[in-house]
Amino acid sequence: MLQLSRSARAVLISIVAFIVLVIYVPLLLVVANSFNVASLSSWPIKGLTTQWWVVAWESPFIREALLNSVIVALGATFFAGILGTMAAFALQRYEFFGRQSINLLIVLPIALPGVVTGVAFSNTYNSVLPEIGINIGYFGMIVAHATFCIVMVFNNVGARLRRMNPGLVEASMDLGANVWQTFRLVTFPQFRPAFVAGAILAFALSFDEVIVTIFTAPPGVETLPLWILKEMARPNQASVVNVVATVVILFSLIPVYVSLRMSRSDEDD
Repeated sequence: MLQLSRSARAVLISIVAFIVLVIYVPLLLVVANSFNVASLSSWPIKGLTTQWWVVAWESPFIREALLNSVIVALGATFFAGILGTMAAFALQRYEFFGRQSINLLIVLPIALPGVVTGVAFSNTYNSVLPEIGINIGYFGMIVAHATFCIVMVFNNVGARLRRMNPGLVEASMDLGANVWQTFRLVTFPQFRPAFVAGAILAFALSFDEVIVTIFTAPPGVETLPLWILKEMARPNQASVVNVVATVVILFSLIPVYVSLRMSRSDEDD
C-alpha cells in the first residue's frame, strides 16, 4: 500500500473535506429549511415548526406526483432489468459482427444530454406515431426512461459476467440440468447481486429524471421532480418544496446504500 507523508495526507484530507462540504452543506440547508417557520427559505432559520410537513402530507397533488414517479420508475426498471440483462448476456457470451458497435449503441443514451433524448422522443410521440394511429401516452415516459436505465443493469451484469467461470455452466449441463435449471440454480445466483444493484440504480435514476420527463409526460401527468420544478417558481411554496426534497434525499440513501452493499458482496464473491 502506498505510504503518504503527513503533509500529503493532510492535504488530501483537506481536499476531501472541502468536496464533502460543497456537496452536503446545500442539502443540509434544504433539510433545515423544511423545519423553518418562515414560508421562504432563509438562513439562519427564524424558528422551528413541522407545519410544512403536515401541509405536504395532506397535499393530494404531492401524493399523485409521487405515485406517478414510482409507477414510471418501476416500469422503467422492469424493462431495463430484462433488456439490460439480455443484452449483457448476448455481448459477453457470443462473438458476432458489429458486437462493439452494439455495445456503444446501448451505452450511448446515458451519455447523451437529456434534452436531446427528450426532444427525440417528443418528436416521435407527437409527430411520427400519431401518423400511423398510435398514441403511446403515459407508457411513453416509461419507454423513454428505460432507454437510459438499461445502461445501469447492462454495465453491472456485464461486469459480473466477465468474472464468472463458464466451466460451472458446462458442468451443470454435463450433470443433466437443462438450460432453465442451469440458469436458475447456477448462473443467476452468481450475477444476482450485480443485477439487483443495477436495478436499484435504474430505479433511482428514473425516479429523479426531469428533462426527459418534461418532453415525454402527457398533459395532466406530473411526476414528483416536475412538481418540485413547478413549485419552485412559487416562492410561498418553498418550505413545502423543502419538505418534499428532504424526503427524497432520505429515501435516496436507501437504494444507494443497498446498491453499494450488493456491489461489495459481489466483489467479495
